[in-house]
Amino acid sequence: MPSRTEDGTAYDDWPASTGQGTAPAIVLIHGLGLSRHLWASHLKALTGTHRVINYDLYGHGESAPPPEEASLRVYAEQIARLLDELGVEDAAIVGFSIGGMINRRFVLDHPDRASSLVILNSPHDRGDEGQRAVEERASTVRSQGALATMDAALARWFTPEYLASEGLGPALVRQWRMEADAESYAQAAWVLAAGVRELTSPELIFDLPALVMTGEGDTGSTPAMAHAIAAQFRDEARATAQTLIVPRLQHLGLLEQPELFTNPILDFLDRSVS
Repeated sequence: MPSRTEDGTAYDDWPASTGQGTAPAIVLIHGLGLSRHLWASHLKALTGTHRVINYDLYGHGESAPPPEEASLRVYAEQIARLLDELGVEDAAIVGFSIGGMINRRFVLDHPDRASSLVILNSPHDRGDEGQRAVEERASTVRSQGALATMDAALARWFTPEYLASEGLGPALVRQWRMEADAESYAQAAWVLAAGVRELTSPELIFDLPALVMTGEGDTGSTPAMAHAIAAQFRDEARATAQTLIVPRLQHLGLLEQPELFTNPILDFLDRSVS
């Protein structure tokens, strides 16, 4: 059973297997319609050197619905409350898909509480046609329910080879989406669609180390988007964020081949604190 914060956020707080008292903290943010269990295959590696705080977004998994209408700001405040309750001053914030939007919003609202960001398969400026398509999907979810877009999503998220192999990923994704509160999911789908507008200002610069990753075949969070996100970052050396494009994989590559994401994340985190 997970622990719970006062606002109903379900979370697991995994200690590092080495250096427990002083190990730096990582916060993991899952994507739309998923749950904190998305990261199950990554935990053993991540907890080798880090304290890992893994939680469910409002209205997902075992967390309560949001206290007000969902927005990137509301989701960012959920992280701040969680860190407050755990007595954690700052952490590396790792976000997948909408999670990579939430962690950017978190830096804007709480600039001293993120030591670094990892942004995985997260959208950016989609262009007019792409933006309309995502907003139409969010409207379909509102009118027809969370599973209305499921089959098409699986085809975008996993490689054909993985789908043909009958791996566990698609079944888990269906299960997690069915667990999400219907209204919370519909609100989150709209945040995923419309929230990019908060993050695409040409004047927006993030001043901290970051790693931006996506899959070569991710049509919703493309390599071009990853490079555009990375260009918004400047570290102490005034360098842009590191960008890594994983060959062949699509949106949920971190579930299909977790090690291709875990290893670069740990390498980046080690270098960003050295």
